[in-house]
Amino acid sequence: MSKQALIIIDIQNDYFPGGKWTLDGADAAADNAARLLAKARERGDLVVHVRHEFANSDAPFFAPGSTGAQIHPKVAPAAGEPVVLKQQVNAFRDTELKALLDQYGITTLSIVGSMSHMCIDAAVRAAADFGYAVKVAHDACATLALDFAGKQVPAAQIQATSMAALAFAYAEVVSTDELLHA
Repeated sequence: MSKQALIIIDIQNDYFPGGKWTLDGADAAADNAARLLAKARERGDLVVHVRHEFANSDAPFFAPGSTGAQIHPKVAPAAGEPVVLKQQVNAFRDTELKALLDQYGITTLSIVGSMSHMCIDAAVRAAADFGYAVKVAHDACATLALDFAGKQVPAAQIQATSMAALAFAYAEVVSTDELLHA
């Protein structure tokens, strides 16, 4: 097995149209993540799916046992692919993710998923701090508009800012096509 892994974070039903917390560009990001997933499987890379579930059923989204908390069919795990359950923003916090990566001798991570400004940001920064070489496919990540200081910040601006910050010091941020042809 290679020393690289694809980490797919929180591409779950609640983030898609009709879900409880719809993100801008969720379908397009999932389509790109699916392309990367197919390539990782073809190369024999480790693929790790990360799925968020809140601890209680009155959560605004990703309620335990709900359809919304399930991984979206576009990136459904294949038999034998590990699924890491998290209840924190950071996929490394209080999970077996790092131990799993270390077990396989992984040194390089490609990270995709949702939400760019939260779970992707936290996982990428943690991975870099742990010493992994990290790549992010920016167009295989999704986010949403946010309010700050009484102003609406568009999703495209949140996405660009998140990716620019990660590219500054934590990861190589590239397109799906660039990552597929690397």
